[in-house]
Amino acid sequence: MTRLNIDIRPAKSAEIPAIAALAREIWQAAYLDLLGQGQIDYMLEQRYNPRQLQDDLDNPDKWFDLAFYQGRLAGFAGSEIHAGEFKLDKLYVDPDLQRGGVGGQLIAHVAARAGKLGYPGLILAVNKNNEQAIAAYRKHGFRVREAKVSDIGGGFIMDDFIMEKQL
Repeated sequence: MTRLNIDIRPAKSAEIPAIAALAREIWQAAYLDLLGQGQIDYMLEQRYNPRQLQDDLDNPDKWFDLAFYQGRLAGFAGSEIHAGEFKLDKLYVDPDLQRGGVGGQLIAHVAARAGKLGYPGLILAVNKNNEQAIAAYRKHGFRVREAKVSDIGGGFIMDDFIMEKQL
C-alpha cells in the first residue's frame, strides 16, 4: 500500500463513540489471539468507556489525536506526560488502512509535540508477543528499553516491552 495522505487533528467529545467503536474493531483484530476475549473486554471497558475518554480529552497533560483518510476515521494516537516522560499511550490504525503510513504519520505528529514541549524522547508499552507492532515501532526508531509485567486488575496482566525513541 502506498503512503496515504491523512489529516490529523485533536479529538472532540462528539467523536467519542466513533473512537470507542474503532478501538473495539482494532482490538478484536489485533489482540484476540494475544489476550483473549475476556481481557479485551476488560481493557476496552477500562480505557474506552465514554467517561474515561472524556477525562482523557479534558486532561491538559494528555492529547488524543485522530487521523482521517478521505473523511473517514483511519486511526488515533493518545499521548501523555507520564512519570516525567512523554508517552505514546495509544496508537491504533484501522486494519483496512494499515501499512499505508497512517501509524508513522501519527508517531511523527506525537514525536513533534514531545520535542516542542522539550522532551528528549518518546516511550511506549507494547505487548511482548505483538510482533507486528514491535516491528513497526522498530522501523520508526524505537528500541526496547525494558520488559515489564503489570497487574491491571480483574485477574489480568500486561506483559510488555517498554520501548523508547530518542528525538
